[in-house]
Amino acid sequence: MGEPAGVGGELTLRAWATAREQTGPFFVVDDPNRLEALSGRLGLAVPVKEISAPDEASGVFQGALPVLPEHLNAPVVPGKPDPASAGAVVRSIERAVRIALDGRAAGVVTNPIQKATLYAAGFKHPGHTEFVAKLCGGMEPVMMLACDALRAVPVTVHVSLRDAIQNLDAETIVAKGRITAAALRRDFGIPQPRLAVAGLNPHGGEDGTLGIEDRDIVAPAVATLRAEGVDARGPMPPDTLFSPRARSGYDAALCMYHDQALIPVKALDFDGGVNITLGLPVVRTSPDHGTALDIAGMGQASEHSLVAAMVTARLIAANRARAD
Repeated sequence: MGEPAGVGGELTLRAWATAREQTGPFFVVDDPNRLEALSGRLGLAVPVKEISAPDEASGVFQGALPVLPEHLNAPVVPGKPDPASAGAVVRSIERAVRIALDGRAAGVVTNPIQKATLYAAGFKHPGHTEFVAKLCGGMEPVMMLACDALRAVPVTVHVSLRDAIQNLDAETIVAKGRITAAALRRDFGIPQPRLAVAGLNPHGGEDGTLGIEDRDIVAPAVATLRAEGVDARGPMPPDTLFSPRARSGYDAALCMYHDQALIPVKALDFDGGVNITLGLPVVRTSPDHGTALDIAGMGQASEHSLVAAMVTARLIAANRARAD
């Protein structure tokens, strides 16, 4: 479902209307009445069909958008999130993950949530990624941002830059490097994955003259990964790491903090970027953008990132089936 007051509903409707041959069959855990009303208001003419179980979706999909109902208990005003909707939003995530864990769906694609609204209703997790990981058994989640030109993994995620630097350690870099390398093999079919490990400081620290973290934390982590058989290189100067020539030399970049990973992906392909959670027993992807409350309900939002997330989820599911 995502945030009902955001753009998730209209993106889902548009994805069915414009790209269902590209995405393959999917169903939505959402309020069918809301989607039907939204379709009419935006002039999309998308037929909505309520289903009672996931296995009904394939038979419905070509003629209508299949919706497994998760009803909202309050009217939705586009652009104005309401904590009264938080329960349904959370339940939609829980139901989708359980369906995937039970093998009744190939993966989960999550529309963007409005974190502040969920927090106000008592949600205890930093975001989707951590909540989905808890539902899957509590393993450490790893977030990857991907587009055709780049895959990037932030080592520290939803913390301030000050805390990201303070909390950075070699053990975390190594743990996320292992999971990333394993995912590149299993989820992306890359038999010998190459990791580029970004430096934290300008020029990779200049041997400690511009900061000691690259010398004392990042370099030892790279050495450990290499000793374990991972083709990891670095610390690589972050100001040149994302140039076309540099990108041709690795399969994923391991970045030290949130924006170091997200800025290049969004700069290269804002509409086609996908958020992927690595290391889970279920496939989980999402669009690489937020709820866009400022344009919600106006019919201006692009469905391209959501479609890319669906296509990526299907690709990963197929690669896992082959690998397993």
